[in-house]
Amino acid sequence: MPRRWLLALLILAALIAAYVLLDARGVLEQVMDVHWLRRQALALGAWGPLLIIGLMTLAIVLNPLPSAPIALAAGAVYGHAWGTLYIIIGAEIGALIAFGIARLFGHELLRKLFGERVTLGWLGSQNALTWMVFVSRLLPFVSFDLVSYGAGLTPLKTWRFALATLFGLIPASFLLAHFGGELALTELGGAMTTVLLVGLLLAVPALLKMLHAWWRRRAAKQKSDAEGN
Repeated sequence: MPRRWLLALLILAALIAAYVLLDARGVLEQVMDVHWLRRQALALGAWGPLLIIGLMTLAIVLNPLPSAPIALAAGAVYGHAWGTLYIIIGAEIGALIAFGIARLFGHELLRKLFGERVTLGWLGSQNALTWMVFVSRLLPFVSFDLVSYGAGLTPLKTWRFALATLFGLIPASFLLAHFGGELALTELGGAMTTVLLVGLLLAVPALLKMLHAWWRRRAAKQKSDAEGN
């Protein structure tokens, strides 16, 4: 067996073992509780950030593990700036691991089946793929985990994936950390402001889609009018 496949199997086995262990100890259920996470991070003192980063990494790699409560806890314990940093570090590491797993298992297999050029057309463009990853990170309803694994099946270069993910992570990570900080301070006014910001973040993709549809209709109408004349 090639060393690459052996390494991939060992990584997969380790992830499955981690999931089973966390589930057996009830950690998967407790991770849903922001207050529990906050207490654990505070109890660990200087090691608390490693807990946040580690859990964020696992949440990206192990799809059933939720990441939002971890991000909120990071903001509640470490504030806006440091909370955002720890969220980004954990999510970035998790995304790169997921990308690497898909690349080890899937992309190599696709190359053997379909040749060196796995995808055709615009999906083979490094710029297009980079832009797709970046935009997906800005859309809360798009699965972070699936995008990371899916990107690993494409020819996208690792450094492009890493940068697109990093810059795309910043807005949502800051909002979640800020929201967690406001909840920790129990400032209703500040929390409501953050809720409105999160709502705005959710509304932006829908607005962009509406504008895109309007622009296409307008362009089609202009083309039709030009052909009629």
